[in-house]
This record gives sequence, C-alpha cells and structure tokens, in this order.
Amino acid sequence: MKTSAEHNQRIAKMSFASVYPHYVTKVEKKGRTKKELHEVIEWLTGYDNKKLQELIKKKVTFEEFFRLAKLNSNAHLITGVICGYRVEEIEDPLTQKARYLDKLVDELAKGRKMEKILR
Repeated sequence: MKTSAEHNQRIAKMSFASVYPHYVTKVEKKGRTKKELHEVIEWLTGYDNKKLQELIKKKVTFEEFFRLAKLNSNAHLITGVICGYRVEEIEDPLTQKARYLDKLVDELAKGRKMEKILR
C-alpha cells in the first residue's frame, strides 16, 4: 500500500518521545501496564527499559529510533489494519515499522494475550 511522501516524512521526523505518552495512556486506560508496553516495545526493537528511557530523553525521531533498533525477525508476522493502512502492505520500510509498533500497542490495549502479541 502506498503512503504519500509527506506522510512518510512526517512519521520519520516525529519524535518518539512525543508519541510514547499516548502509548502509555492508551494501554493503561484499557487496564494494561507500562511494563507490558515496554515488553512489547522490547520484543519489536530490542530496546530494554534503560535504552528506551535514554532514547525518550534524547527525543530521537522515529527515523533514528528504528535505525538503531534490532527489529525482531518475526516482525513480518504482524498483520492487520491500523490507522487505515494494512501494515503488511505498506511499502515504505520506516512507515511500516512505525505501524508495526502502533499495531502491537493497539493489540495490547484491546486485551490480546501477550503470547499472541509477541508472535
């Protein structure tokens, strides 16, 4: 699925720190924990809590966030629709990785079992 160049640039330049509090709010509002959120982020990116906090403090962009990440080899198994896009069909690699994260956070907030989320 094609996304516009402007859309891809907006995601690339957005700071992870600006979106992270929204992830926390979304999962906690649905009865999940920050610890579970961090587990999901670590599964996808390889970032432990210490590294994650460092990246948030540095206000890295999504571009840098995913450039430094060691993406899980099973990330390609993340499928479905998020923000109106089918994640497995997104052509821009960075936008796809950002949407993978969005999809995992969404699944966590919807109460999906951790074993299913962490494919």
